[in-house]
Amino acid sequence: MDFPDAETVDAALSERTLPTFARVSYDPPTPELDDVRGATREAVASLPLGDVPDGGTVAVGLGSRGIDAIDRIAGTVVEALSDRGYDPVVVPAMGSHGGATPAGQRRTLASLGVTEETLGGPIDARMATDCVGTTDRGHEVHVANAALDADGILVVNRVKAHTNFTGRVESGLCKMLAVGLGKRAGAGAFHDAALADGYVETIERALDVIRANAPVLGGVAVVENFYDETAIVEGIPAGDLPAAEERLLERSKRYMPTLPFDDLDVLVVEEIGKDVSGTGMDTNVVGRYRVLNAADPETPDIDRIVVLGLTEATHGNGHGIGLADLTTTDVANELDLDQMYTNALTSGSLSKSHLPLALPSDRHAIQAAVDSIGAYDPETARIAWIRDTGHLSSFRISEALCEEAGDPLAVERRERLAFDEDGSPTFSPL
Repeated sequence: MDFPDAETVDAALSERTLPTFARVSYDPPTPELDDVRGATREAVASLPLGDVPDGGTVAVGLGSRGIDAIDRIAGTVVEALSDRGYDPVVVPAMGSHGGATPAGQRRTLASLGVTEETLGGPIDARMATDCVGTTDRGHEVHVANAALDADGILVVNRVKAHTNFTGRVESGLCKMLAVGLGKRAGAGAFHDAALADGYVETIERALDVIRANAPVLGGVAVVENFYDETAIVEGIPAGDLPAAEERLLERSKRYMPTLPFDDLDVLVVEEIGKDVSGTGMDTNVVGRYRVLNAADPETPDIDRIVVLGLTEATHGNGHGIGLADLTTTDVANELDLDQMYTNALTSGSLSKSHLPLALPSDRHAIQAAVDSIGAYDPETARIAWIRDTGHLSSFRISEALCEEAGDPLAVERRERLAFDEDGSPTFSPL
């Protein structure tokens, strides 16, 4: 695809003076777990392992999210099961992620530090599934053969607000069992049903089918704090789902990283990626779901979102770029459309893989953002500039937002924004 060159774009943009910025730190009170390994061993011990025969195989489902200490948590789960005489095998429970191939799902786990070497046990990444039953709405529920071949199944996942919907269960153990463990076939069937009947309802119906027809033990739930550090590790038996997960979801929302502003003219995001969020950037931070049959969050209200790059760990999977209004041609050329289209078509979230306006440089993208918000004044422009939606302890804000800064938001230094000859941004102290 040929994009407009710099000369063409410059001719279409107005000259805009950008505001000065301030680097701020954001430090709300938040809990942290001191002994992650110890809490993980206790979580495993709380599950009904007696349902598994001596020496039996336990499938451990792991996802594609960048969970803090997931390598230590997963390794400890495998170790704890082995110490009790069981034969653990890790099964990627990530739906169609990793391009919906065994190699891709292994690579996704490896990017999180999870390999057979670090686990001390095997990974079975087969994509084949069996339909284990049908809900009363006609939704065929799939589970990976690699999990069904085991004598017991447990999943390890973070409990947090989802990026497409709200309800008493969102992202966590229930969703991993109902969607992730079903690989591509199960994820596709789930999303078809969810678009018609609702996400929460479809998760709960699928969970009932899976518990009735597969040897599900439960899961190890992780809750993270504002800094994406481990705050809680808890074992939840299958019979206690979804109620026990609902309780943890309420706690996770109190710790969730969010911007301390409800209204922005422009949000600049340096990087998006699957390691940050399933949608590249957390929809609860940017205030956009863009999903059929689900209203966008009321806050924050952001007029323009600019994305300047992809994380290295996302391997070109820019699913979620469609939540932005503007990006650069460098980002567009880095996109792996095979992975993105697989995600979009499986989930039904087509708009998240749409391509926003791709401009020749960061300078052009940012200038276009402020040029397209209507009446503009650098003294009153409300602009936030973040690394990604998972790291909000330190970021930049325009001068107008500094007037709202206060505990736990603290201004560290004022900075001037400039662009080098390639159009890349530079900040220097005032």
